[in-house]
Amino acid sequence: MEDRDVWSPSKMVNVQMEKTSKPLKIRSFEPAKHWTDALPSGNGRLGGMIWVGVVSDTINLNDDTIWTGDPGNYTNPDAPKVLSEVRKLVNDGKYAEATKAAVNFSGTPSQAYQLLGDIKLDFDESHAAYDKETYERELDLNTAMVTVKYTAGGITYTREHFSSSPDQVIVTNISSSKTGSLSFTVYLDSKLHYESRLSGQNQIIMEGGNPMAIKFSAVLDLKISDGTGKMHVVDDKKIKVEGADWSVIRLTASSSFDGPFTKSSKSKKNPTSESLQDLDLIKNFSYAELSARHLNDYQKLFHRVSLQLSKSSKSVAEDLSFATGKHLKATEDDKVSTAQRVKSFKTDEDPSYVELLFQYGRYLLISCSRPGTQASNLQGIWNKDVMPPWEYAISSFAIYLPFSVQ
Repeated sequence: MEDRDVWSPSKMVNVQMEKTSKPLKIRSFEPAKHWTDALPSGNGRLGGMIWVGVVSDTINLNDDTIWTGDPGNYTNPDAPKVLSEVRKLVNDGKYAEATKAAVNFSGTPSQAYQLLGDIKLDFDESHAAYDKETYERELDLNTAMVTVKYTAGGITYTREHFSSSPDQVIVTNISSSKTGSLSFTVYLDSKLHYESRLSGQNQIIMEGGNPMAIKFSAVLDLKISDGTGKMHVVDDKKIKVEGADWSVIRLTASSSFDGPFTKSSKSKKNPTSESLQDLDLIKNFSYAELSARHLNDYQKLFHRVSLQLSKSSKSVAEDLSFATGKHLKATEDDKVSTAQRVKSFKTDEDPSYVELLFQYGRYLLISCSRPGTQASNLQGIWNKDVMPPWEYAISSFAIYLPFSVQ
């Protein structure tokens, strides 16, 4: 009988993250077609789903404090009394009456988690003729960076995205391999009620939300290469870049949320002022400095744990060889997408794919939950809908455990 014990605890090898050559990357070789294809980024409070398209691109934005309704106490003060009544009815065999009485046991239903908005990027028409063989996008779990590269008209374009916790900013760096060849338009959008305006030549301010509930603000700041390129305003709410070498987009956001028991109408917070203040704190940082600060913060958490698994059917010599960085062909081949690895797992039982899933879970937890942030909800901090399924509520794990073990 074939040995199906693929990963044995005795085969686990502890290898320091810095010393392993094994990549931990979610890879694809085509742009995202659906929201679930996009790559998640987050700093615990702010989140982004990055589509990395070619002619146009979208980053769906979230702030973990933006919900419908108002903060308040949703506890049902009559719950203990109702519980006693329900127990008595059950003990008396009056199950129908107990079911009716139990309706009064629950607290007020929770509100729905909201999206914030989108960063929209529109590139010039030359990108439409890109070489599909050169397109690759990836999420590197070691660096918490999303990168896309492709070639159009003999020019290689690169975009790098990350969400910084120490600086509370979402950063996008766009560059091209040919001097003066980068041109695009950027603006902010939202499915919620909002207003957008320009501040100077390089900032877009978007303010919105429910007038009777939590309000939000997002500020997008744009920088381009010195000496090449120019920026100008389009339609009073967009910024157009022409002929640049590179551009750095920095986005900060805040809301009027002022704690779990403060009504929005009583909030003393000014989301726009807070967003501008966050930008002011990093105004003198270069892209390289922002990236280094992000990496230093993130890798202190991510590099706490490394995991290396070996197939139990391999010899000791093969196990040792695997542990020192010699991996399965599917892992080494840079042209194998993560989706292909999922399909091939039934036949190759690639342990490094399980390692990737394990570390991806850690990446998501780090990205959606940091000290001082709100508890992550049913989908972390990422959401594209005004009315998401199950409101993306914050729920007890114990509720879902029975579903997991069935």
